[in-house]
Amino acid sequence: MIGTADPQSRGFDPVRLDRIGDWMDRLVAARHHAGNGILIAREGDVVYERTAGLRSVEDGTPFERDTVVRIYSMSKPVTTVALMMLAEKGLFHLDAPVSDFIPSFSDCTALIPGASRIDQVEPCATPTLHQLATHTSGTSYPFNPGILPKAMADQNIIYKNDQEPLAELTDRLAALPLAFKPGSRWEYSVGIDVLGRVIEVVSGKPLDVFLQQEVFDPLGMSETGFAVRPGTEDRFAALYTPLAGDPMGLNDARAGEDSLRLVYGPDDAAFRAPSLLSGGGGLVGTMDDYMKFAEMLRRGGALGDARLLSPRTLRFMMSNHLPGDIASMGPQSFAEQPMEGMGFGLGGAVLLNPARVRVAGNVGDFSWGGMASTFFWVDPVENMSVVFFTQLAPSSFYPTRPQIKAVVHAALTG
Repeated sequence: MIGTADPQSRGFDPVRLDRIGDWMDRLVAARHHAGNGILIAREGDVVYERTAGLRSVEDGTPFERDTVVRIYSMSKPVTTVALMMLAEKGLFHLDAPVSDFIPSFSDCTALIPGASRIDQVEPCATPTLHQLATHTSGTSYPFNPGILPKAMADQNIIYKNDQEPLAELTDRLAALPLAFKPGSRWEYSVGIDVLGRVIEVVSGKPLDVFLQQEVFDPLGMSETGFAVRPGTEDRFAALYTPLAGDPMGLNDARAGEDSLRLVYGPDDAAFRAPSLLSGGGGLVGTMDDYMKFAEMLRRGGALGDARLLSPRTLRFMMSNHLPGDIASMGPQSFAEQPMEGMGFGLGGAVLLNPARVRVAGNVGDFSWGGMASTFFWVDPVENMSVVFFTQLAPSSFYPTRPQIKAVVHAALTG
């Protein structure tokens, strides 16, 4: 389904491609990453692959192309594709209120403007599926600033793999007010985790079963799932942080003495036997598996004989669904990439203006990343897909994502 090709035949300068490897080696030498890897495909074939460093510093094992990593929020585009597969069957429309599927979201309230306490609320509309998919629903994340994020942190509502089942945690989330009235702002959130529960309700299947049957098996993503697959345990990478405290606790983040402090080893229990299925951040997988998913997006919903979505649905997903760029919607949340010049589609960001983003790219690039500094994008203009994996949290600590785009685009000469 995805072959290989000589990079020169696909418009890449081999000498300039070598700069990508040099950049990856520098990140490892500086102890910014323990290890990393990249795959670049153009016109349907892989033209460049490179790995550097270690998947486990403690064990001295190399980071290789088949290393299994936590992709965290790169789960979001996968879950959103699954949602749209159900929408294509006419089982719901995106303007449906989430309370149609999860009754605990009936009678929603939102914090009043300028609120200083979690009980300062007013009635509001129930978020729609579309607002949950575009981070305009009023839900949030515990690592964002603000009253709702603090309440989520206090109640441990973060959708980690080792928490209570998805249905129970989502009902606890629904008991809290929204940070703002749905549709009025953009704030990075657990909205797509809630959509994972909607998928379960509509399909009648647990989220892991639905994704396996409808996405992973058709695309041949044999090493992707909520749990590390049997037989791949020895390839599972360790997770590191440069922070002194919780790598997810961005509100009180401070640099530590060790830039590669171990957070979770390869025996990470949360990804061996997960108790919660997080459609927003719970998947693990390999670069080759995610490249299959990225190429399915770039090719308009199909890979080989497997068609997940129609080309028209994919164009709809990868269009900007905001009135302008993210910055224009007053975000007060954690940002893994620039918000100026960047719109948002369903489950991922859409490049609107490369000059405003201040990174080379093409209008219509669709991308997203994960908290452990993983990143991918598909470029419909260049017919290119790129997948970059490492394991360092938080992803905002080093500017690796703009650097990746810079070195890849610099190697394109034809």
